Amino acid sequence: MWNFYIFVKNYFLKKALSSYRPFFTFLFRFFATYAGLTILYRLYLMAFDDQLTFEVDTMTQSVAYQVKMLLGWIGYNVVLEPHLTQASIKVILEGHYVSRIVEGCNAMSVMILFTAFVIAFSGTFWRTLIFILSGCLVIHLLNVTRIALLSAALLHFPDEEPLLHGVVFPLFIYGVVFGLWVTWVSSYSKYATKKSE
Repeated sequence: MWNFYIFVKNYFLKKALSSYRPFFTFLFRFFATYAGLTILYRLYLMAFDDQLTFEVDTMTQSVAYQVKMLLGWIGYNVVLEPHLTQASIKVILEGHYVSRIVEGCNAMSVMILFTAFVIAFSGTFWRTLIFILSGCLVIHLLNVTRIALLSAALLHFPDEEPLLHGVVFPLFIYGVVFGLWVTWVSSYSKYATKKSE
């Protein structure tokens, strides 16, 4: 009787695992990629002293300077200053301190999430690599634009900061990322290739 129970249990377990194998493969790839990239990013951040000297990482500095260039191109007078009491860069627009750019503003966490999802639904190596690089470039450019527009909006509508920073602009960038994911899964991933055959 005990052997029959073990046989039935193993049979149904194998059947369930084989039925849901694509789902488990997706989960494994997603979480392994996400964890690996997050660890690498945290190791990168550990090279900067954000506690004592309030040092800002180079990626965030690069984003801040690109925001300054974009705002200057639009016609605003922009000054960037290091924050004296936290690891951030102050954006001073037309003589008014309107925003600060912190490590979380560089969109690296969004790029890591995007990359993990694309790898979880991977296609061929080159197609996956090109889509990840192109998608991260789009996310970066949209993020710089988002920060610049948010800073300009805060200069003119400072009372709307919770709505602009907390709802409108995150919805914009996550909406674009979602659109990239849908494009990847439906047009370029292995799933799309199988579906078209």
